[in-house]
Amino acid sequence: MTPKNQFLDLRGLRFHYRDWGGSGQPLVLLHGLASNSLIWKLVAPLLARRFRVLALDQRGHGPSDKPDDGYDFQTITGDLQAFIEALSLERPALVGHSWGANVALQFAAERPDAVSWLALVDGGFLEISAFPDMTWERTLEMMSPPPLAGLKLETFLQGARNWPGLGSVWNDDVQEIVLANFRIDEDETIHPHLSRENHLKILRSLWEQKPSALWPHLRCPALLIPAASDPKDSRTTIWMEHKRKAIALAEEHAPAVRVVWLEDTIHDVPLQRPRELMEAIDGFLEGLA
Repeated sequence: MTPKNQFLDLRGLRFHYRDWGGSGQPLVLLHGLASNSLIWKLVAPLLARRFRVLALDQRGHGPSDKPDDGYDFQTITGDLQAFIEALSLERPALVGHSWGANVALQFAAERPDAVSWLALVDGGFLEISAFPDMTWERTLEMMSPPPLAGLKLETFLQGARNWPGLGSVWNDDVQEIVLANFRIDEDETIHPHLSRENHLKILRSLWEQKPSALWPHLRCPALLIPAASDPKDSRTTIWMEHKRKAIALAEEHAPAVRVVWLEDTIHDVPLQRPRELMEAIDGFLEGLA
């Protein structure tokens, strides 16, 4: 199924979104940091059997406008509110991946009557600043984006095909989705749609966000879909420990949370496990009926 590429003028900016159609409840898909709406290519057609599926390219990403400011959660969720209102979507469901899950959680916590349910896909629950010694300076050191601007396309692809985890599922679809994160010049050099400067502004907002303070304000049912894999080093061991603690905190403080762990799964769940992701959402909704 090929989505329609659409544009909307919202809040003085031009936003791009993909519309996979469907005639059911409206469902808005939110991509992660430095990603784009095409990451939902494999799962959106499955969801469109039950929902009206739309995927927004958030500011700074994909073909959407790229202002120099507005990368805090208040502004990003304001963009989402404007998108929902412009399309007259009544209490849509939100499915967010990675940073997109953080956006979805922030939106639903601050607008408890605006969302019917949430699905947070390997994101939305970690509180980065709560990690031991995770100062902003340490966060910058560990999580800053690699310097990809100006890299030759073939050089990039040679490395990308061997990325841990993603390399094992690499195919033409995955390559198309990954390359949609970049502008490719005539001389075949790549340039991320999300600039390094804007990337770091979002990273700062992630570091400052405290999901632990948001869970008590959530009123809609929420499905958490964390990815799990055997830790290969001390860093991933610590990451998994904090992920489990953060999810336990969500279960304790949010009124209606269900957790479905996807074992032996990489962070890019929509690329590796699209059918399992759809089935987890279906099972969650059956439990609400």
